[in-house]
Amino acid sequence: MSSPILVTGGTGTLGRLVVSRLLEAGGKLRVLSRRGRGDADGVEFVTGDLSTGEGIEAAVTGAEIIVHCAGTSKGDEDKARHLTRAASRAGTRHLVFISVVGADRVPIVSAIDRAMFGYFGAKLAAERVVTDSGLPWTTLRATQFYESLPTVARQMAKMPVIPVPSGVRFQPVDAGEVATRLVELTFGKPAGLVPDVAGPRIYEMADLLRGYLQARGKHRAMVPVRFPGAAARAIRAGANLAPDRAVGHRTWEEFLAEQVGPAKDSSSSHSLGSA
Repeated sequence: MSSPILVTGGTGTLGRLVVSRLLEAGGKLRVLSRRGRGDADGVEFVTGDLSTGEGIEAAVTGAEIIVHCAGTSKGDEDKARHLTRAASRAGTRHLVFISVVGADRVPIVSAIDRAMFGYFGAKLAAERVVTDSGLPWTTLRATQFYESLPTVARQMAKMPVIPVPSGVRFQPVDAGEVATRLVELTFGKPAGLVPDVAGPRIYEMADLLRGYLQARGKHRAMVPVRFPGAAARAIRAGANLAPDRAVGHRTWEEFLAEQVGPAKDSSSSHSLGSA
């Protein structure tokens, strides 16, 4: 492949794994970063800011394929718009986007919804930008990553009594398995919205926390708390789950045994709402 594949968010939890797998597959890579970095390990780093659009024209030039992994709980719509507009002008022939399971089922209609589960609304808005861009596209929705959970759990474990959202369940998945699927899609033809990727098991939030605490040798009391809002109601009803797409293999217990323990912890900048 002579033209580079551009990866946004290529230094994040998922992006790093996507970059690694693309390199293993022989891809020529370009990674967008907000901070200047020197090229390394067969990767060309380019500086640009998706929030403002600065540097994006240059970043997409010559990239026939873009894997858009960059995302936060706010601003995703503008980031997708800056990227797709530049990509359209550059003649990009395939845009691959990672979204979150439940993006179209978790309503964000109030300030409470946005504060607690705004990531779902941000991803849905970005999905719509991608769909309406005129570019050939593929969107994959995934559930929350195991790698994202310990940071949240560690913060909650600082409290002597942990308030746990009652009725909230997650179906987390290994980020490496999602990265592998994204790379498969990257080398395939644009396919629109493809089947979700979700972990092999569904867990109550309290069980995820207990597993983390046990792995760290900690004990905390937990108190159930019922979160208000339309988004929380949808989550309690399972809008963030994909039981028919439990295609992941690695379990939360296996992740904890390998990555989390008294001497080490897995950290990430993502929240529980991220894909």
